[in-house]
Amino acid sequence: MTDYTSDPSGPRPANATTEAVRNSLARRNRKQVILQGFGIAAITFAITMLLILIGSLVGTGYHAFTQTHLEIEVFIDPEEVPAENLPRGGFREVLSTSLGQYFPDVDMSDRQDAREVSSILSNGAQFELRDMVVADPSLIGQTISLNVPTADTYDQLAKGLVQRDSGEEFRRLNDAAIDRFDRLEELGLITKPLNIGLLSNADSRFPELAGLKGAIVGSFWALLVCFLISFPLGIGAAIYLEEFAPKNKMSDFIEVNINNLAAVPSVVFGLLALAVFIGWFGMPRSAPFVGGLTLALMTLPTIIIATRAALKAVPPSIREAALGVGASKHQVVFQHVLPLAMPGILTGTIIGLAQALGETAPLLLIGMNAFITSAPSTPFDSATALPTQIFIWADSPERGFVSRTSAAILVLLSFLILMNGIAIYLRQKFERKW
Repeated sequence: MTDYTSDPSGPRPANATTEAVRNSLARRNRKQVILQGFGIAAITFAITMLLILIGSLVGTGYHAFTQTHLEIEVFIDPEEVPAENLPRGGFREVLSTSLGQYFPDVDMSDRQDAREVSSILSNGAQFELRDMVVADPSLIGQTISLNVPTADTYDQLAKGLVQRDSGEEFRRLNDAAIDRFDRLEELGLITKPLNIGLLSNADSRFPELAGLKGAIVGSFWALLVCFLISFPLGIGAAIYLEEFAPKNKMSDFIEVNINNLAAVPSVVFGLLALAVFIGWFGMPRSAPFVGGLTLALMTLPTIIIATRAALKAVPPSIREAALGVGASKHQVVFQHVLPLAMPGILTGTIIGLAQALGETAPLLLIGMNAFITSAPSTPFDSATALPTQIFIWADSPERGFVSRTSAAILVLLSFLILMNGIAIYLRQKFERKW
């Protein structure tokens, strides 16, 4: 006797139903495998692109973390550097003469030959020697050992970025210049120490002297101003909207616009800052204070949204228990709910500041891409920031700025990773599980 199962279309044998279920299960399993394959392929593609990006940055930027130096014996001639006129002494001539002692076959009395020999040294060597002598005038008339950076073209040569086998017309150094540099290497005068100046020097027209100190300090001041403005305002606005504001059309309108502001392109905030802060209020261009105000406008929506999400995550039982023992609404919010939501608030704030750290367009519009050769002392001094400094170097024609641009990107990424790591640490350490 055949066994049937109830079915809207009529009786069906049990073995047919089992077969249909088996076929359906096989189709679902195939779809699940295909979906997993797409997911794995997408993740693999993303990781591959990330590795290619980081690999290209490291492959180009690691050259900037070392700097070619030349250690020479320098006789500070009193005739060239008179004690009564120290800052204006002939320090370049002193260096040229001292360097010429290593090339007895070169006529240093010939101006052209002397210029070619002295071109091995960076333009900042004379100023380094000047600062040493001004700080200690007793050095005049003595022979000192001076370790100074070489010019960018010779730095590229030492790092293997100059094709020696190509014709002279295709490279910036001729055969005679390369031979002179090789001679200095044979004498053991060429070294390639860690390039501390990349972080301790401000910007310069010469790649071998350019550093990120001014940009790092400028970013610090801008982020500090951004934090001091956006953090209290963002938390206050979020607490009001989430805990005290009446639920009506006006509050709904404000919430929608806050969400929309979080998606507004950053260049719009830059145009707003240019028109309002600089155009109407007359604030100084290129100042980190104005940059911080601009970044605060961008960060506020992110902090408000993150704070509201953190406040919503606190269980209602906390509020009910506090109200049940006689606490007021303000006491419930500020003494019970807010402390429990603070880990999420801090996480959102740090992520918002990390996003602000990498913004370029608004800072370009308010002039924080000026050529500044010293680090700012206050938020009102002219300065650059890390992203705008990268933009400036990327637009420079000198070959030495290519590696420095990649190195600056790596430094910026390091700060972003550090800030996101702090956010993850704070969330894991203080987050409460309900």
